[in-house]
Amino acid sequence: MFTLYLSQEQRLRKIFYIPFVVSFLIPKMNYLTLKLLNLEELKLLKITLEKEDLPWEDGKKTAGNQAAKVKNNLQLNKKSDISKQCGELISRKLLSNKLIKSFTLPKKIHGTMFTKSAKGMKYGRHIDNSYMSSGRADLSFTIFLNSKDSYEGGELLIENLNSEKKFKLNTGELLIYPSTYLHSVQEVTKGERFVCVGWIESYVKSIEEREYLFDLDAGAKGLLAKHGRSDELDLIFKSYSNLLRLLGN
Repeated sequence: MFTLYLSQEQRLRKIFYIPFVVSFLIPKMNYLTLKLLNLEELKLLKITLEKEDLPWEDGKKTAGNQAAKVKNNLQLNKKSDISKQCGELISRKLLSNKLIKSFTLPKKIHGTMFTKSAKGMKYGRHIDNSYMSSGRADLSFTIFLNSKDSYEGGELLIENLNSEKKFKLNTGELLIYPSTYLHSVQEVTKGERFVCVGWIESYVKSIEEREYLFDLDAGAKGLLAKHGRSDELDLIFKSYSNLLRLLGN
């Protein structure tokens, strides 16, 4: 189990040089949230996604057999130029973030799509496919693109063996969680919900092994920032690199 307490969160801000990080981990649940998009990027996406005559289509088209039975939303045609351009922006932002790279060890970011849920729409309880045409799904992500005050309902509910948690994040905030978790999107009762979703294929499949590597990476970088380089620290970085070689695929 991986847990971040407030003091750890503050240390991670310094280690990874990020303006805002919030990570919640409850027993047997492992996820990360942080601010990903700035105001200019959000404004650009908002203007783009609110254009008339965009190729929105039934979300069931990209769902698996079981998930399609409970999926009721709209998504931007993945092959459209607008979807590709916006998806490239999201991929660049994810791969340029040091904390995300350390937490996920991304081999590939794939399947990125933009979804819209109007009043009465929801996505019932389901689990993401293990393998998609675009790659293996080790981690799932959701980026909230409009104000949580502009719609009612629409919470993302993630559940595990003995716990569950609802997420309705601020504009531009990202949630990353293991694709092995059951999850659902609650019914939107007012307004519209805009999000970007996608998947990450990690160099390391195991949740536990990614946790160990993340702790080791964060600890080593913290020591480097506090005390500078040392022979002992070189050994830690050596062990991290060799463990990644051993555990990676």
